[in-house]
Amino acid sequence: MNMLLSAAFVLCWSSGFIGAKLGAGSAAAVTVLMWRFLPLAVVLALVSVAFARHSWRGLTARDVLRQTVIGALSQSGYLLTVYWAIQLGVSSGTTALIDGTQPLVAGALAGPLLRQYVSGPQWLGLGLGVSGVGVVTLADATAVGAGVPAWAYAVPFAGMLSLVAATFLESRTRAPVAPAVAMTVHCATSAVVFTVLAAALGSAVPPADAAFWTAIGWLVVLATFGGYGLYWLVLRRSGVTQVNTLMFLMAPVTAIWGAAMFGEPFGVQTAAGLALGLAAVVIVRRGAGSCGQPE
Repeated sequence: MNMLLSAAFVLCWSSGFIGAKLGAGSAAAVTVLMWRFLPLAVVLALVSVAFARHSWRGLTARDVLRQTVIGALSQSGYLLTVYWAIQLGVSSGTTALIDGTQPLVAGALAGPLLRQYVSGPQWLGLGLGVSGVGVVTLADATAVGAGVPAWAYAVPFAGMLSLVAATFLESRTRAPVAPAVAMTVHCATSAVVFTVLAAALGSAVPPADAAFWTAIGWLVVLATFGGYGLYWLVLRRSGVTQVNTLMFLMAPVTAIWGAAMFGEPFGVQTAAGLALGLAAVVIVRRGAGSCGQPE
């Protein structure tokens, strides 16, 4: 079951990059993000009131506030920085490379912050994962730079740290929160953040373009419910180190998907990166099993 959930998580999370590309040609990033979350938050709130009232029982205002902060970090902060970096001229490959260091950062912090043991084989797997992401994105990263301000490269790095912070904050949460409740709070938080931003920038009105709404549907179903929902489910079942190691597969999987849908190039370099990413996942999972401690 864990392997199936992990595979579904990788595919659904990778779909977010594909959906973003689908919507990029028809609207500004903040418009896409607003309409990705605003209708979704309304639907989730209605469903929660009608069918899941029991899930909210026992929750305190502090619990809801904590989930609001987690949502602001893991959804709003992460997605906004990724889209903003690309708008500033940082390529998607370079953004993926910087975001790909998240597992290494999370793995390094898992011990002191969560008192989780990270074994030698797991560190080896983390290193291979970083190498795989680097191999896939190196050519793209070296081709970027002309006309891009140096500080722009700190933007996706901030997004990576935002998601890491949300992951650790969730892992340290003692009061159990139902996934449906967490998803509702997170999406409502993002809806408010992106609606305010879009209105302030004069980008709140969606285009009358079928491609835009196709992208929105793609992002809501696959990226939000699938990718984001499975992220927290796999995190609770497998732990910080293992779930973040799966992030190493996002760049190569997205490259394969992009080649199939958009005719993007897929060569030996991408294949090598995919192989390293797969090796990283296998090594980390075996390392977790051999250490005899929960991840």
